[in-house]
Amino acid sequence: MGQLGELEPVPRKSTVEIVSDELRSAIMYGSLEPGAQLGEAELAARLGISRGPLREAMQRLVQEGLLVSEPHRGLFVITLDAGDVEDVYLARLAIEREACRLIMNRNRGEAVARLTDALDALVEAADERDRIAMSDADQAFHEVLVSSSGSPRLERMAHTLLVETRMCLNALQGTYPEPCELVEEHRRLVDAIGDGEEERLLKLIEEHMTDSIDRLRVS
Repeated sequence: MGQLGELEPVPRKSTVEIVSDELRSAIMYGSLEPGAQLGEAELAARLGISRGPLREAMQRLVQEGLLVSEPHRGLFVITLDAGDVEDVYLARLAIEREACRLIMNRNRGEAVARLTDALDALVEAADERDRIAMSDADQAFHEVLVSSSGSPRLERMAHTLLVETRMCLNALQGTYPEPCELVEEHRRLVDAIGDGEEERLLKLIEEHMTDSIDRLRVS
């Protein structure tokens, strides 16, 4: 980090990284629906790029599990059945529970500061009762939670799972908790970290995930 006010190089993303982000976002928000086939020629034209970077970007998403390759047919956006949805949340629980353990043994103050900012964004979205903004803020909160663990590998694993979570929520918007409930669930997580209550924190993160599974089961 340079001195205050000193200009520093801006990180550059490769074309493949930019296209991967675009495709990931389209899958997350439902522009590319579950089961949709990805046509190289059409996508390359829409994105204004050659097929080489597009092909490489799509292979990245195959490796992440967001696209599936079917022999002699092409690439398709994954579809998630009830078992997949439950598996997504159980995998998130394993990652976020470990992230919580790491946070409690590291800089809790920094985590609380970052999570409080994320919580403020969630409160703002909830006050507006904007479901898309709430989903964005919910996802951002959990990204910050895992990032605060200091483990880049946990963060990397969580990223794909959060995209899959968003796919679940797009299909099952009626299962989303009331805004006040959503805010309170996340506020309790921040409070537990601030209070240094590891056992309470681990119990809360488990309830947060299992409650989500239960809501999706009854949808």
